[in-house]
Amino acid sequence: MAFYMWSGAYTADEVKAMVETPQDREVLARQAIESLGGKLHHYFFSFGQHDIIVIMEFADDVDMAALALRVTSNGYFSHGETTKLLTSADAMSAMSRAKAAMES
Repeated sequence: MAFYMWSGAYTADEVKAMVETPQDREVLARQAIESLGGKLHHYFFSFGQHDIIVIMEFADDVDMAALALRVTSNGYFSHGETTKLLTSADAMSAMSRAKAAMES
């Protein structure tokens, strides 16, 4: 399984709807992620450019892309961004491969 971070900004209409009728958006995110075989690790609201940050796992990039398409096509977000994350072990492996490539 690979780790991903998805960050997004709600539309003004969606923020208004959440203020008027508060609801747990993590539940909806978990359902969407699990429907595509993924696992939700964290769902954060945030300040700044993005309103939410979601950390999750999927089997591969195709499943993550499917989620990103599903989420951004619903009209709740003005934009979204996917970042693939590496564990420390994966990063160390990449460093070793980079070193080997430089030496050849």
